[in-house]
Amino acid sequence: MSISDQQNYDDRDGWIWLDGKLVPWREANVHVLTHALHYASSVFEGQRAYGGEIFELTKHSERLKKSGEILGFEIPYSVAQIDEACREVLRANDLQDAYVRPVAWRGSEQMGVSAQRSKIHLAVAAWYWGAYFGEEAIKKGLNLAISPWRRPAPYTAPVQSKASGLYMICTMARHEVQAKGYDDALMFDWRGQVAEGTGANAFFIKDGKLYTPTPDCFLNGITRQTVMNLARRRGIEVIERAIWPDELESFEQFFLTGSAAEVTPVRAAGPWNFEVGDLTMQLRKDYLDLVNRRISNS
Repeated sequence: MSISDQQNYDDRDGWIWLDGKLVPWREANVHVLTHALHYASSVFEGQRAYGGEIFELTKHSERLKKSGEILGFEIPYSVAQIDEACREVLRANDLQDAYVRPVAWRGSEQMGVSAQRSKIHLAVAAWYWGAYFGEEAIKKGLNLAISPWRRPAPYTAPVQSKASGLYMICTMARHEVQAKGYDDALMFDWRGQVAEGTGANAFFIKDGKLYTPTPDCFLNGITRQTVMNLARRRGIEVIERAIWPDELESFEQFFLTGSAAEVTPVRAAGPWNFEVGDLTMQLRKDYLDLVNRRISNS
């Protein structure tokens, strides 16, 4: 467990950017009748800084704005202003390697399902965060259970928004499987197809080819897109299609990707076992080389 995990997130030294200015960490608070707390009217991003530079910062800020629009509200800051707020938080907290969390939400001006008059707030926090699943998971691979919860159909939820409410089933799924000793859960979608982890996209390897589910009911992650590009640069064929559970037995390797998870190998998912193979670890190295600017992004 990292130092970051041992300390409460509400009781730290430092600064959080809130509605246009830096405020002391412990004073970055909202009212208990904030609409987002009751009705999940909030969107967020998760991004990592490496050596003081946030990887794909503008893409994350663009997605944050788009997520708000999908939920029916306009974040009152431009993409450039959100970018600068994130950089300002890093500087204020003297962070070089960090996780950065922008979040936008409806305030407390109205209470009820309708909240058109509510003020839209924006905050950005940052803190040191090591390997999301821990360093040991990188070496031996994750052990996943199959979640009983499924990703919803796109006609039932705003699946292309990084909306807080969509993560409710992720928390439920991960808590349930961690109580049984697993690291995380693999989620299927409403059709029964393989979807993703509770907070990361899924990739499989067979015969030197890379397979990944079509993101039609979950986010087409920025890290996901980056890893696909890195694989193509190596001449690896990337196949994006529906994947059914009965195919999992045929795959040799399995890994998860995300800004927090980076590239993390999986050794087992339910009854299916995988090797922590060379190609997975090569793509992990390529990703870390890219984000740390040891190789170019072209």
